[in-house]
Amino acid sequence: MLTNIMYVTLYVTDQDRALEFYTQGLGLDKRIDYPGPEGRFLTVGVPDSPVQIILWSQAAGAGQPVGVPGPLILESDDLRKDFEVMRRRGVTFDESEPQEYPFGLRLEAVDPDGNRVSLRQPRKP
Repeated sequence: MLTNIMYVTLYVTDQDRALEFYTQGLGLDKRIDYPGPEGRFLTVGVPDSPVQIILWSQAAGAGQPVGVPGPLILESDDLRKDFEVMRRRGVTFDESEPQEYPFGLRLEAVDPDGNRVSLRQPRKP
């Protein structure tokens, strides 16, 4: 029986640039970084979460299109506060502030390779 999501893969054209965006921009932790037989194996993750995001190097237009599938969805317990911190770090967003939806707050960012990153805060009961 399956018990956990271990990895999710995002295709990127420059692993160092992607690492900077996800760690310095979004505030994720760098988890694994080592060379492998098929290329550099690089992961990031939300602090205290077992799920890791693989930032897999792939040239733009080679096989799997960069930016598909998406979006990556990350949850926040205070999206307005996190938005201000990320904006100061240079992350760019589709909207000028988080938007209200029936489920809570939502905001979209785009990483340097065009991968969509959706940030959400569930509605408080």
